[in-house]
Amino acid sequence: MSDLSRRLVLAACLAAALPAWAHDAPSPAAPAGQLAIGGTVTQPLTLDVAALRQFPADQIVELRLPGRDAGAPPSVLRGVRLRAVLERAQVKTADHNTVKKLAVIASASDGYKVVFSWSELFNSELGDSVLVLFERDGKPLAPAEGPLALISGKDIRTGPRHVKWLQTVEVRQIVE
Repeated sequence: MSDLSRRLVLAACLAAALPAWAHDAPSPAAPAGQLAIGGTVTQPLTLDVAALRQFPADQIVELRLPGRDAGAPPSVLRGVRLRAVLERAQVKTADHNTVKKLAVIASASDGYKVVFSWSELFNSELGDSVLVLFERDGKPLAPAEGPLALISGKDIRTGPRHVKWLQTVEVRQIVE
């Protein structure tokens, strides 16, 4: 089994087991077009496209993904690194070992969920390309994708961790 396959299986297992191992009540869902950041954070946030555009320029990233059809031009996605959003929300940590036990769950309005570890987002190159998206090819996201979406641009297959209609991001501590 490849490393990516193992990670995807682990993510699916963690997402399925969430109520059994997570602290804190789920964050309330944000209204359509807004993203609620909650869970184990000091500063819960609610962000919309306008708020994401206000992040410092060095935190707004463009990501090029190959065109879906042979010969099609690449898609240019624009958004803010999830890591920057979490830094603004100030993830709570009791000590330096706490981060090793944190999971970040991104959820769509239809209930679709994806999971990242703190280490993936803050301690690997993958974190540079996990984006909260608000623009594709210079235009707002298409209605099928929602006003906000999330993508993990360095995954071998970006589809499994592409969250359309992104609504919440929760930080959870794994209970031992």
